Amino acid sequence: MKEKIHPELHDVMVHCACNNEFMTRSTKKDMRVEVCSACHPFYTGKQRLMDAEGRVEKFNRKYAKKEAAVAVAETTPETAPTTPEA
Repeated sequence: MKEKIHPELHDVMVHCACNNEFMTRSTKKDMRVEVCSACHPFYTGKQRLMDAEGRVEKFNRKYAKKEAAVAVAETTPETAPTTPEA
């Protein structure tokens, strides 16, 4: 490695909004984060669906109608068109 071209690494304490703290190494001297592995929904198993502007509800309504139509079509017997006999 070339000398004097790499940034200096420091041992830093990372502070999370949930009051969790942990040590890591970084080029910054101080780090504050909003979400860490102790409070992130993916890692804690408390994952929730974020609904932005009702998109999830719109999706559910759209495909609920399709599924209901398919279920009704499957339960009602199709009638064959009758042809007049001569």
